[in-house]
Amino acid sequence: MAAAGSFDLACGHDVITTKLTWSKEVSRVVFKRCAGCHHPEGRAFPLLKYEEARPWAKAIQEEVLRRRMPPWNAVKGFGEFKHDLGLSEEEIHLLADWVEGGAPEGDTNLLPAAPKAASLAARKPAGIRVPFFGSLQVKQGMSLAAVEMGSMREGLSFKLVAETTDGTRIPLLWIEGFSAKAAKTYEFAEPVRLPSGTRIQAYPAEGVKLNLIRGSSQPR
Repeated sequence: MAAAGSFDLACGHDVITTKLTWSKEVSRVVFKRCAGCHHPEGRAFPLLKYEEARPWAKAIQEEVLRRRMPPWNAVKGFGEFKHDLGLSEEEIHLLADWVEGGAPEGDTNLLPAAPKAASLAARKPAGIRVPFFGSLQVKQGMSLAAVEMGSMREGLSFKLVAETTDGTRIPLLWIEGFSAKAAKTYEFAEPVRLPSGTRIQAYPAEGVKLNLIRGSSQPR
């Protein structure tokens, strides 16, 4: 959750009015959603320790409430993805309420182990990249492993849907307000099997530039 711009650092003597703590609840959300960038060798300042996160508490609250961080443009519930960084409503309120309540550390005995550096390394899914510019008909069955963002204008919103020959519509990806700072690749939790004749369509199609990453398993 890299802070965009300048923010006032949280004071260390705030009155504690919440039972939510860094050690029990908040660290688990940060490790799951934010640690990929916010670690000592990452693209943004580290947030793996309480003493690292505490000064940024107010900035974290503002960024998550405005849905600017973590930078994950995919709308939840429209396609299922591995390594989903998007915060749920519950997680957003948890972080905001923790900060509002004084951002306490809590019992350090409840703190989970921080993620290992190896598990935080970004990797690109294997497969053949198929250029996509708004619409594409699948001539031979394919197993769609991931969608990789191309060069598009900031703020572009679109839905990506697969439409099979029998009329079935499969939601793939919904990008709300494209940002070049957000995730570059959206890997499906399970490869999406698309039979021959399926049309993959972006709504709206104009300006959409992607790579469809085709897996090794090909349906008929």
